Amino acid sequence: MTATSLVPAPGRVVALLGGEPDDVTLSRYLHGLPGVDAVGLEQRAAGLGTRSIKTSSKAWALERIVELIDLTTLEGADTPGKVRSLVAKALHPDASDPTCPRVAAVCVYGDMVPHAVEALGSAHGDPDDGLVSVAAVATAFPSGRASLDVKLADTRDAVAAGADEIDMVIDRGAFLAGRYGVVFDQIARVKEACRRADGTSAALKVILETGELNTYDNVKRASVLAILAGGDFIKTSTGKVAPAATLPVTLLMLEVVRDWYRTTGERIGVKPAGGIRSSKDAVKYVVTVAETAGEEWLQPHLFRFGASSLLNDVLLQRQKLRTGHYSGADYVTID
Repeated sequence: MTATSLVPAPGRVVALLGGEPDDVTLSRYLHGLPGVDAVGLEQRAAGLGTRSIKTSSKAWALERIVELIDLTTLEGADTPGKVRSLVAKALHPDASDPTCPRVAAVCVYGDMVPHAVEALGSAHGDPDDGLVSVAAVATAFPSGRASLDVKLADTRDAVAAGADEIDMVIDRGAFLAGRYGVVFDQIARVKEACRRADGTSAALKVILETGELNTYDNVKRASVLAILAGGDFIKTSTGKVAPAATLPVTLLMLEVVRDWYRTTGERIGVKPAGGIRSSKDAVKYVVTVAETAGEEWLQPHLFRFGASSLLNDVLLQRQKLRTGHYSGADYVTID
């Protein structure tokens, strides 16, 4: 996945905000956004989560879910051997079925990036082309508690090591304190640190850690702020804080990127991460993406699942469909 742009044009941001992106201007802009109708949002999410789809559509959805997964290992005990095993799984998710597609990316800590790149070999590249990207968490993941210099060095090291994507965490403390200018500046500076020597750039996924933002209004404001500052993706969670991804929060973020596209013509990706473990739940997200942002978002450069255990259940359901487990049923209920 390549970044949509290096940084947002400063003039465009100033024009949109009506001033420089400091605390006062950003606060006025973000708090001027329409409030979120929590009841309506949750009702829409509940309705989307109870759809029934044809068995043939479910087969397509399971294939696509595999192609949208960021297969993840983010533990202190990670080793080069564990990363090589993760890459092997990413390249051949179902060893018994060579037609099974590859996942979109492997997501690791920055110091594990060289091992992932080496293990992928010629299969390292753009997942839209059937290859596998390397994503690295950075900026003092998962807490985000570090100086800006440390965060930028963390990002530059991962990009120099071969990371195609950077998953950064915002400073939730600064955001909740209303220091929006600080959050904006850090995202924009990390975006600049994603630039490679050849002028290309690693894509930037901005983790909001929605479980710590407390309200839907805050999730909406943080989503818009991340986009304004140059994020290529907005991501729900680190997977280390509960609650992680939820369908209503993901629906809200999809509505934000849909509205941004309608206003600017720029497509921003969405990544729910953490807590999505079953194919049944993942299908609900696929339906939600298609019905909210549109089916064009169901491709690796615009939507991802951050998951470590989801893939196994998806492969199990895929095998059941292939072997006729659901034969005789025209529809499969996903609630």
